[in-house]
Amino acid sequence: MPSRDSNTHSIKSVGSPLSRRAFTTAVGATAATVAVGTQTAAASGKPPGEVTRERPFRAAHGKHSRRPNILFILGDDLGWADLSSYGAPHIRTPHLDRLGRQGVRFTDAYSGSATCSPTRFSLYTGRYPGRTKGGLAEPIADRSVGLEPTHPTLASLLRGAGYSTALIGKWHCGYLPDYSPTRSGWDEFFGNFGGALEYYSKLGLGGEYDLYEGDAEYKDLRYYTRVLTERASEYVQRDHDQPWLLNLNFTTPHWPWIADGDTEASAEVVRRIKAGDRSALWNADGGSVEKYTEMVEDLDRSVGEVLEALRRSGQEKDTLVFFASDNGGERFSYNWPLSGNKSSLQEGGIRVPSVLRWPARIDGNQVSGLPVFSPDWTATLLELGGARPDPAHPLDGVSLAGYLLRDETPKERDLFWRVRGERALRRGDWKYYRGRTGTDQLFNLADDQREQADRAKAEPERLAELRASWERTDSGLLPYPSAS
Repeated sequence: MPSRDSNTHSIKSVGSPLSRRAFTTAVGATAATVAVGTQTAAASGKPPGEVTRERPFRAAHGKHSRRPNILFILGDDLGWADLSSYGAPHIRTPHLDRLGRQGVRFTDAYSGSATCSPTRFSLYTGRYPGRTKGGLAEPIADRSVGLEPTHPTLASLLRGAGYSTALIGKWHCGYLPDYSPTRSGWDEFFGNFGGALEYYSKLGLGGEYDLYEGDAEYKDLRYYTRVLTERASEYVQRDHDQPWLLNLNFTTPHWPWIADGDTEASAEVVRRIKAGDRSALWNADGGSVEKYTEMVEDLDRSVGEVLEALRRSGQEKDTLVFFASDNGGERFSYNWPLSGNKSSLQEGGIRVPSVLRWPARIDGNQVSGLPVFSPDWTATLLELGGARPDPAHPLDGVSLAGYLLRDETPKERDLFWRVRGERALRRGDWKYYRGRTGTDQLFNLADDQREQADRAKAEPERLAELRASWERTDSGLLPYPSAS
């Protein structure tokens, strides 16, 4: 734990210069990563004279601060390369690109799973989704399971350490009456319970109305991204008398493919929902690359509005802002050069854009290739907020506070994923993967991030070692229920 002054809650950095091994880990994706950072900064519209090459991450020394406010923002089904700072040639995301330039852009950051609900379980609990019954649903689609209120969460543990907590946007960890953010540690909730909703009417997959304030329905038929942006901006500008955690979970750019102003498309989806078409929200006959681009750029503007509200509040310096996607992209997402997308444990299904800014403690214009995943952020935020994990529910994530603040060399460890029909494990540059064909594969991601050069036959001992490690972890998780 970092040292803290008992009166000011100041976090003080101590440590030594970055070792050669830590430097190599931080660079991760090699010189190609830095080159991409330079190119995409230009693509985001920054004047050529202002483009600055990202430098490998290194902790800043001599900076002190109080415990940070935490603004944790999730996009929904946003692909790894859907931001211009990650390579999208046709999408402009200047606000998120700027956020990355003001802090750290992670090239090898992963979600906790390949779909919405399990990733949120992994973030809120800091544990593999398979530790809990609700986390086995991929994703939650009915009222039978959810995040048990008795399970400690990021919010409940930070609240116990003196934080105010709020969740605005998509919950997707269970439905009323048994499951709710306000039953799991968040003081306030404004948003939707289900996995998807029509952006204007707020109708969910079954035709139910799904916009709530706390546990009560809240009527607002404006475009949903506007509503969430307005609420989040109001929250960060309040006169808070204690540090705060805000989980801001946009549904953008999740289907249905309806942008702000698409009232005719909205009316057609609503008509089909009310006619009993349970596939209407999936919008299989709608959308386009152009419409998806419009939605992602709207998400970027919305994040920019919230960040501007934070700046006006005077809290920007002492607020840790983190942005990521809940899993890989879907039909219209730009994932190049990764293979696979949402629902798959190939890189395109779990590697996500992730940027972190904390002006009081972390320098800007940096890039990190350190492999990290959702439960690590839980552990990190708990340490930075002065909260301790519950020993009865040990974390599977590792705190990155030492890496971010003190130049501590992260220990090599395994990142583990499991979904029905697929398995994956990453150790260093090596990834073990078994897809739905049942064939074990081995890839060196430093040389082949597209996962096309299978090294299984060339490295049988390494393959066996990684497979055995995956199976040891899997043996400690709950089994999937039998398919009915």
